Amino acid sequence: MSYSFKSVTIRADNSERGMEKINGLWADIMAGKVPLEFMENGSPVKGLSPVSVYSNYESDETGGFDLSVMSVTVDFFAKMEELVAKGAYVKIDESAESIAGCAGKAWSNVWKRTADGTLRRAFTTDYESTVPAEYTKDGRAHCYLYIAVKGV
Repeated sequence: MSYSFKSVTIRADNSERGMEKINGLWADIMAGKVPLEFMENGSPVKGLSPVSVYSNYESDETGGFDLSVMSVTVDFFAKMEELVAKGAYVKIDESAESIAGCAGKAWSNVWKRTADGTLRRAFTTDYESTVPAEYTKDGRAHCYLYIAVKGV
């Protein structure tokens, strides 16, 4: 019997061990060991994208959180852009040569802005979408973060 999951969730944190768990989860997803519905026979399914969901924060970026990887359609991104326009989320957009590089830049940006007070994170539910360089017009990997913010 074969399975296809809509999402998978792990508990992690931003420690070295936590990053190993996150990287291991993604390696298993991309290898087909965790068959999420956005992949079929090792290839992306047209019209579906993977999104990481960060939720159930223990405290702030120093504590634990749930990381879920799920499949979304293009309307998800339109809804997120509406939430950005309403001020409920801030969008962070970074690019680099690799997914790891752009994700690292994006999260460093969030942590710096949180520390200096220019970003007031709600620590409720945040989203991350990455696009490998081979799927972009500029040949660079892109990382889009949607960070929930506290009301003013």
